[in-house]
Amino acid sequence: MYYGTKRNATLIAVPAQARALAFPGPAHITTVIADPRFRLLRVVPDRSNTLGATMKKLFWLGAVLLCLAGISAAQDRVFEWIKASDEAAQLDPMDYHAGRVYRPASGGGNMHIDIQSKLPVNVAMAPNDQWIAVTQHPEVPPRLDFICMREHVVSTTYECHLPDGRQWVLLIRDERMPDRVVVQSIVAVFGHGARRFVSPNDLKITYYRWDCVQNCIQPEFGWSVLVKEKYELSTAPKVYNLINPDRDAQPVWIRIKAPIPMTVALVPSQLADKIYDDPSALSSALANTSCKQRGVQSLSFSCNVNLADGRQSLVVLPESRGSIPHKKAEIEMQANECTANCNLLDKQ
Repeated sequence: MYYGTKRNATLIAVPAQARALAFPGPAHITTVIADPRFRLLRVVPDRSNTLGATMKKLFWLGAVLLCLAGISAAQDRVFEWIKASDEAAQLDPMDYHAGRVYRPASGGGNMHIDIQSKLPVNVAMAPNDQWIAVTQHPEVPPRLDFICMREHVVSTTYECHLPDGRQWVLLIRDERMPDRVVVQSIVAVFGHGARRFVSPNDLKITYYRWDCVQNCIQPEFGWSVLVKEKYELSTAPKVYNLINPDRDAQPVWIRIKAPIPMTVALVPSQLADKIYDDPSALSSALANTSCKQRGVQSLSFSCNVNLADGRQSLVVLPESRGSIPHKKAEIEMQANECTANCNLLDKQ
């Protein structure tokens, strides 16, 4: 997601070197360097913007995998671009308008706006720190690394995938070149302020945010530590009555560390009571659960429990009934439990 900082409609009096800055055509990252020896700017293409397309594909692939792996009793959330705000400005020939500043989250993301202009404009995104340097140091030749450049725009929906790691500012530039003869004549008579006699270009920007529009309130889940302790080994089973499943396929995670081979199993609580009273009942109990490990000393593993399983207990005991060393074993179990809006689980 992006967090945009709303900026007031800003018309920038850009220095002459920066005003000559043109938006190159292809929508790739392009480094633009002002060279005082030439009237045109030297454009050095940077192939790194292909990373943007790759990251976008990886982003959506990750999102799909998370949706498939996630466990949710409610319907999936539906997201769309929602109108956030409007911004208006008037541009003179070759003027720049600086719009919102976007702060990409880790992995980058997308921005989406509508642009309406009476006369053609150029649109691009640029690093905000570079833009600030251009406006604060007009004596220095300007350098801007544009991405997602569009030319000759009068009405469009503009989108851009922004890489993370820095802030990006929306820049819109009026394409017109001022009539030098007319301007010089006006300046000769009236002095400064000649730009007031040039018809302004009316610009309107509509900003959007990516937000949930349907099934927005859903159960939330988080990992909880149900047991974490060291205990003295004995021949008697160690039984922990831990969990009532709150949904089907609820994930649990178990870790064991012991000096001797151990059996670890998550079984219905009524079976755990029988094992505690009679350890010989372990074999039949293990036949009725898939969440088990035998003969392990250091291991962590995951499994799922269902509503129909009822209350579950963790049973831990040595594989051997022989001599048990006077040492301790470590056991830990966590469960992914509902933490908010849990009443919605009943509506599945």
